Amino acid sequence: MTTEASAGGPRRTSEVTKAAILEAARERFASDGYERATIRAIARDAGIDPSMVMRYYGNKEGLFAAASEMDLGLPGLGRLPGKHIGAALVTHFLDRWEADDVLTALLRVGVTNPAGAERMRTIFAEQMIPVAAGVCPDPADAPRRAALVSSQILGMAIARYVLRFPPAVTMSRDEVVAWLAPTLQRYLTAEGA
Repeated sequence: MTTEASAGGPRRTSEVTKAAILEAARERFASDGYERATIRAIARDAGIDPSMVMRYYGNKEGLFAAASEMDLGLPGLGRLPGKHIGAALVTHFLDRWEADDVLTALLRVGVTNPAGAERMRTIFAEQMIPVAAGVCPDPADAPRRAALVSSQILGMAIARYVLRFPPAVTMSRDEVVAWLAPTLQRYLTAEGA
């Protein structure tokens, strides 16, 4: 186990240093966005020298990729009665958006920066397509269905949590579920068009 000195602080393990860097990066990306967040500010927040950030993550894009690594924790929809799949998915994403500032920050960065957009595409492709494949009538159609589901989920997230459109913000969770669930249900389980 290696140790290293933080900027003016006690020595700590490389794993502790990496965790501090990622935590500082998540907070900085969430508050400042990708473009305005700097390696220097992130290092300062983590209490380390900026060279340590570069040592572990190479550059800002590499740091962003590591800081935005996440498991969406998608529910096992195949175990649910078919008619509840849309509601379960909408509820799950409302829970995630409301509890995870990193996901909201990633969304903000995803609409303004190519690296952020690629990160969002990767997360949703790796995690949403298998969910769609598990419940749709034709697994070969899963990528298209996952894209449709993502368009609805991400559209509501942008309206409700990023742009904060008053009608989207003031809707209760039950109203959001009631409006979106039938659409997601259709996207995932209806026979192909």
